[in-house]
Parts: sequence; structure tokens; C-alpha cells
Amino acid sequence: MQGVNVKSEIGNLKKVILHRPGDELLNLTPNTLEELLFDDIPFLPVAQEEHDAFAKILRDEGVEVVYLEDLMAEVLDAHPELREKFLDQWIFEAGIRTDTYKEIIKDYINSNYAGTKDMVMKTMAGINLQELPQENTHLLVDMVSDRSKLVCAPMPNLYFTRDPFAMIGNGVSINRMYSQTRNRETIYGDYIFKYHPDFVGTPEYYHRDMTFHIEGGDILNINEHVLAIGISQRTEPDAIDAIARNIFNDETSPIDTILAFNIPVSRAFMHLDTVFTQIDRDKFTIHPGIMGPLTVFEITPDGKGGTKIRERNEELSGVLSEYVGEKVTLIPCGGGDRIAAEREQWNDGSNTLCIAPGTVVVFERNDVTNKVLEEKGIKLVVIPSAELSRGRGGPRCMSMPAWREAL
Repeated sequence: MQGVNVKSEIGNLKKVILHRPGDELLNLTPNTLEELLFDDIPFLPVAQEEHDAFAKILRDEGVEVVYLEDLMAEVLDAHPELREKFLDQWIFEAGIRTDTYKEIIKDYINSNYAGTKDMVMKTMAGINLQELPQENTHLLVDMVSDRSKLVCAPMPNLYFTRDPFAMIGNGVSINRMYSQTRNRETIYGDYIFKYHPDFVGTPEYYHRDMTFHIEGGDILNINEHVLAIGISQRTEPDAIDAIARNIFNDETSPIDTILAFNIPVSRAFMHLDTVFTQIDRDKFTIHPGIMGPLTVFEITPDGKGGTKIRERNEELSGVLSEYVGEKVTLIPCGGGDRIAAEREQWNDGSNTLCIAPGTVVVFERNDVTNKVLEEKGIKLVVIPSAELSRGRGGPRCMSMPAWREAL
């Protein structure tokens, strides 16, 4: 399966990119939670057990599981000349500007993490001051800094592989992310899509160096002709304008309509996939707080290399039914019970990963929503989630499909 092929949210899943939580979670502290976009600190050994169970379930369902860290290591092993370039870029994007510290950090990593995979994992985990050699740098910052200070921040959100880049049909969007904390995550995707033999040559519809923010959780493939993108806390309308032009001007892309959903800016509605997610040909899970009319902008090519936009203020079910091609059923998180919905939405009850039409991976803890889904005829593949859910992302957030079969 060379390249990517994702033309729906529900076609049989054949290949997926994951990241197993690593030592980056150990560098979370109460004082850095807000900066690093976490609400709590997952217990790493249990989070890894739960993630391994997730990966095993996918393999048991016939899905090829590849890991982001392995893909990056394979790139650097095949192109050893890129190691120094990558390290220089990673150090710069970690905010290190003094030549002294650049050299200290590079020497530290090369001396202690000679193996490519170990080095990649360390760049994800981050570095604190006490790890570095106790040298007298004659810098004031070293004399006044706490030795536990983070020099290069960790990337604890990396196990949400949905966001740094997103597959769109046979192409990819390598995203510019909302926060500086997460934008460094896209370095790995940049190298993988430029150099990895499985992905090199994939059409690129957006790049991390572009101006405006967009994240993968806001990108949903409705079918081969229709793409949905959320205008959200994390994705700007300017980015959607740019990605629309790039897609429409790619003669190999069959996408002729982009639906931009204007969703509330809040933690609860962080991305479009926290608002609704397709789980079958005619069924979607939905955040109950979004049941009323929603502003949707229908973007199509104008035939002159640009776009034309039509604003629609309609019920979500009607818009989705039109583009799916049949009447859809919206299944609210928590089954409509307000308290259950708020509790389970907090733990991503409507953020499910579809592995085949009508078969979805769900978090065990969302038992009310799971029961409702079963009553609607959905087959559930249940994974443990006591620690993974602390990151505020569900099975869809934790996965980036690279290949789905056609419907």
C-alpha cells in the first residue's frame, strides 16, 4: 500500500498510523499542564497497556498498524545525512537560540542516543536542565534556573496522531497547528512524506510552513467527492480557503465540494470530530449541544482556479443527508441524557474510530453512549481507557488512517 487512500470515514480500514505514548508523559507536571494542553497527568505504564490493547484490537481486525516513531526512524536510517538537519531543526523549534545551548543539547543527544529510534523518542520526550552536563556556561540563566526546568518541552499530545497531518483522498495536509506546543509535532510528518518510501510523492494540499492554523481533527472525508472541515478553535477559515484551492486545482483529486462547518469555539468543541463522527453509511454520533441549526459554507470550484461559497443555515441532519446520499440518523452522546452526555462527551463518547461500516472502536468508560450505539445496530470494539482518556481524545483522535478500502 504505497501512498495513501482515504476517501471516506467508514471504508474498511487497512492501514493506520499510531504513536505509542512514551516518556513525554513523564515530563508533564501540574505547572506545565495548561501550556502542554493537558487537564491531567496519565499514568504512563497503564496508558501504554491500554494503547497496546488498542493496537492489538486493530491488528486482530486485519488492520496494518505502523508507528509514527518507527516511520521517522526508518527515514533517518535510510538517509543518515538528514540526522543533523533534523536535530538542528528540532532544537530551533524547541526555542533554543543560543549557540552554547544548541551545541550542549546536540552533543548530549548524540552521545546518549546514538540509535536512531532512541534519538527520535528522545526528541518526543523532551529534555530538562538536570539531564544536561553540569557545565559552567557562564550564562546568567543557568545560575538562576531550577534544575528541573524544561529546556526542550515534551510532546505529550503526540499519541493523538489525527492532528499533525491528515489524509485527504490520495493526498495529505501537513498541518500548521494552533499552539506552538503542538506545531513541533508536524516535523515528523514533514520528513515522512518527503522521504519515506511508503509515502513519498503523496500530493500535499497544505504545509506546516503556511500561515494559518488547521488540524486533522477538523478534517472528515465524507466520500470521494465531499470533504468536511470544521471552522473551530484550532482551524482558521483562511486555511480552509487555501486548502480548497489546492485540492480543486489538483487534477488527480475527485473532490468537488468542501463543507466548512462553523462550530462553537470552546474546549468541548475543540475539533469537528468532537461534534460529529460518521460510524455507518447512514449514521453519525453527535455532540448533543449541536443539535440545532448550524452554519455551513459550501465551497466549490469557480472554474477559474478560485472558489465560490454558498452559506447555508440548516439542520445538520439535512445537510449530511444531502451529501451522504441517504437519510442519516444522528445518535447523541449519552443517548440524550444531559448529565450522561456531559460526562461522556468529556471522555470523547462521540469520538469513535470506524474500522468498517457499522463497526467502531469505542472507549470502555462511555457505557451509556455505547449501549445506545448497540441498540442502533452498531458493532462495538471496546478498548480500556482509564488513562488514555485523560488526554481528552478518543479512538479517532488516537489514529490516522492511511488506507481505507472503497465503499
